[in-house]
Amino acid sequence: MKKAQQMQRQPIQLPRPRLKSGYSFEKVLGERRSVREYSSEELTLANVSQLLWSAQGVTHPEGWRTAPSAGAAFPLELYLAAGKVNGLAQGLYRYRADQHKLIQIGNKDLRADLAGAAPGQEWMKGSAIIIVIAAVYDRATRKYGQRGIRYAHMEVGHAAQNVYLQAASLNLGTALIGAFDDKRVKEVLKLPSDEQPLGLMPVGGR
Repeated sequence: MKKAQQMQRQPIQLPRPRLKSGYSFEKVLGERRSVREYSSEELTLANVSQLLWSAQGVTHPEGWRTAPSAGAAFPLELYLAAGKVNGLAQGLYRYRADQHKLIQIGNKDLRADLAGAAPGQEWMKGSAIIIVIAAVYDRATRKYGQRGIRYAHMEVGHAAQNVYLQAASLNLGTALIGAFDDKRVKEVLKLPSDEQPLGLMPVGGR
């Protein structure tokens, strides 16, 4: 049993992100909406790969990413609460942007728990996945002082908009949720003490 659990924790290499599509940028902008009702369809692992890459994927040998980061401090951490993904077990995963891999850190479907931590957002349970955007403020404040916290918040907006636009191009829906109990979300995800949850993004088929 222990061996099986160890095997489950091996990094999962995500499919390479697609760098071209037939969708124009203007069309994606026009179709971007906050979507709170989802179909019952599963997401593909390619969908998950594309969404996570759009938020924090590495796009340059120097380590630069899809979302701008003040001083290249990269304070954001992404987590994936997977519920309905073809080829991916339910559970909690951390996204390793530098390797474009998922690290499984839990095997429980946490969608309902996260919805419970966001009063009035029960609809979140109907999503296929929930992307959690967290930040380690110290990465930004060590260079910019308290103003680094503002820069981290700006970066969350950049990353979230990328997910919005990528979701639209994949005919998926999402919404950025900021109304939640911070302490409860940290408990649900078992986040390190220096990581602060800043946004929840349920994603599902339109």
